Amino acid sequence: MIKRGVPQASLGIMLASFATSTLNQYSSSLKSWWKYCKDNNFDIFEADSSKVLSFLTLKFEEGASYSSLNTHRSALSIILGTNATVNDCVNRFLKGVYRLAPPTPKYSTTWDTNIVLNYLSTMYPYDNIELVDLSYKTCTLIAIASAQRMQTISLIKLRNISKHEQEIVIKISDLIKTSKPGACQPLIRLPFIHENPSICPALAIETYIEKNRDLRSNLPDDHLFVGVRRPHKKVCSQTLAHWVKKVMQASGIDISVFGAHSTRSASTSAAYRSGVNLEVVRKAAGWSNTSNVFLKYYRRDITSSNNNNDFVNAIFGT
Repeated sequence: MIKRGVPQASLGIMLASFATSTLNQYSSSLKSWWKYCKDNNFDIFEADSSKVLSFLTLKFEEGASYSSLNTHRSALSIILGTNATVNDCVNRFLKGVYRLAPPTPKYSTTWDTNIVLNYLSTMYPYDNIELVDLSYKTCTLIAIASAQRMQTISLIKLRNISKHEQEIVIKISDLIKTSKPGACQPLIRLPFIHENPSICPALAIETYIEKNRDLRSNLPDDHLFVGVRRPHKKVCSQTLAHWVKKVMQASGIDISVFGAHSTRSASTSAAYRSGVNLEVVRKAAGWSNTSNVFLKYYRRDITSSNNNNDFVNAIFGT
């Protein structure tokens, strides 16, 4: 960026525009570009669109997907500018890749949320339940009930949880993957399911907070989820995903096929099948009113034929 005239004082502010995960992706792309330039005696900061196309072609021949190639282009645009990366030739190349190897959804089917909920219902009452099991259960119930990403769930803080007569409301104050200027932050509303307390997310949260209250006395932050083993620090999204997969596996879900992120597809598809309005599904999962993400990538039929469509609040059965 400095080579392109960006003032040194502005560089840090500009870099702050990228999420950490995005920078990690770009770092991998730029390492590949650096190696390619070194092997072909190119200046990594001085390349025209023909060199960019040669690099992208090589990556495509090595098996890079349409999405990966777009990531490479975005990374290169940081150091080369858009003249070399966003033009008719590069755009036409990527359209060709899309037709030759169109991106496909990760999951062609989804799993029945009732299977996991039935398993979780066996972890009740909470009097003698181990904290590790309660941690797994609470995390999974929130994931299913909210249809939020693990990253979002990992950012839940106690100070942003408010209890009301009929529900628990959770505000997400930190920036998430889809945060952008003018957009609202997620607001998770979890009603108390008095008819079926064994799988009530709000009750699970209450119980979880109470059971690990003593563990939090010396923690510097107030994240909802903390490690189940010493030193009981806040946990990252990858750990929460591991917890959810543990529950899925114990429930009988094939985790060689489905990952923790599939909770978004499973829960939104369950709600949609049970008659919930598409706009409600979009809002719950954090998609815009005009987004086609759910219909294109998340709405899936369940792998089991034993779908009885009995859900409380569209997902939880009564």
